[in-house]
Amino acid sequence: MTDCLFCRMVAGEIAPDTVYEDDQLLAFRDINPQAPCHILIIPKQHIASLNDLVSDDQLVLGKMVLLAQRLAAQEGLAEAGYRTVFNCNEEGGQEVFHLHLHLLAGRQMSWPPG
Repeated sequence: MTDCLFCRMVAGEIAPDTVYEDDQLLAFRDINPQAPCHILIIPKQHIASLNDLVSDDQLVLGKMVLLAQRLAAQEGLAEAGYRTVFNCNEEGGQEVFHLHLHLLAGRQMSWPPG
């Protein structure tokens, strides 16, 4: 998808502040952080939203969550705590329509979220 910001990052057209990359996932620091640590984890395959997942996506989804756990530990924030968030579609707060997991940490999170 040439019009997808995250696909352009995967393709190397835009250089994010990468913290992790493998053959299936890319993780990078958000350019508009909502916490001292705000990392986005995306599948390299374009999936528009949670609503577009199929059963074959279970493995990559699990890898995204386990990567969030590993990155929180790597950033030294796992013990204090962190939040992971998937936003789905416009009313759910999704702004880029390429599935992504937010890893937020480094401050006290409030509830309920906005």
